[in-house]
Amino acid sequence: MLMRPDLSVCIVNWNVRPLLHQCLLALPDATVCLTAETIVVDNASTDNSTSLREVFPHVRWLQNTVNVGFSRANNQAITLSRGRHVCFLNPDTIPQPGSLTSLVRYLDTHPDVGIVGPQLRYPDGSLQPSRYRFPTVLTALLESTPIAWRWANNPWARRYHCADRPVDQEQEVDWLNGACLVVRREVLETIGGFDEGFFMYSEEMDLCRRAREAGWRVVYVPQAVVIHHEGKSSQQVATARHVYFNRSKVRYFHKHHGPWAAALVRWGIRLQYAGELLVEGCKWLVGHKRPLRAQRVRAYWAVIREVR
Repeated sequence: MLMRPDLSVCIVNWNVRPLLHQCLLALPDATVCLTAETIVVDNASTDNSTSLREVFPHVRWLQNTVNVGFSRANNQAITLSRGRHVCFLNPDTIPQPGSLTSLVRYLDTHPDVGIVGPQLRYPDGSLQPSRYRFPTVLTALLESTPIAWRWANNPWARRYHCADRPVDQEQEVDWLNGACLVVRREVLETIGGFDEGFFMYSEEMDLCRRAREAGWRVVYVPQAVVIHHEGKSSQQVATARHVYFNRSKVRYFHKHHGPWAAALVRWGIRLQYAGELLVEGCKWLVGHKRPLRAQRVRAYWAVIREVR
């Protein structure tokens, strides 16, 4: 009988071959002293990502013929995985030496903890948000919205981002950024994997919420550091990114807070984007950076039309 590896590293890739290459190169040092397997699920990339099979022959590769989304692809990886713990890792990350080992060791020594995540940093070394409180309806309207673009440091967004708590101390949190999560196998066996109703965005918040409701703790472990380029896949489809992000936000509120909360969030988002649409349309009319204004008008109109 084959022994289970300590960790299964699951990576969902879409058209970021150079970054995936860096990520895979970093894994041996990141998992030092562990037995680990790596599974890449490629969501129909067109950038020759599959050529990396020859560079990393030990990596198990699942090739999708269409982009099935982040949640479903990760669930495909879970089905293939054998590890005691499962790491969901973005392809645009570079886990630092020993980082994934630290997260696995934390789970092994804290049996009541179900999910752990590292400190995330941008490539320039600056801190990247990675630990959060669950959002309220007000948070949903004042964080990562047009209002927040102009009032980023508002108190509701600060509370959501745990700005009142030190970034260099281990702490229990509501949820963690999905760029790098290590999840105890028992958690996935108890609550299931990702909700495939979230094509992308909010799926990790939903997973952490279900884990907490099942009695598991979610912990931020800052001694583990992972570099995250952030959004390198979604940047390729800017309009779809706006739509998926806001659609997932509405879906999360409908699932966990009911239809009235979802309606408030949906109409609040639509009204904000309608205001931005008006501003960008006026700038286009006066001839200011017309290609940029046209792109934004298309994106904002898509949010108004498609976020339900």
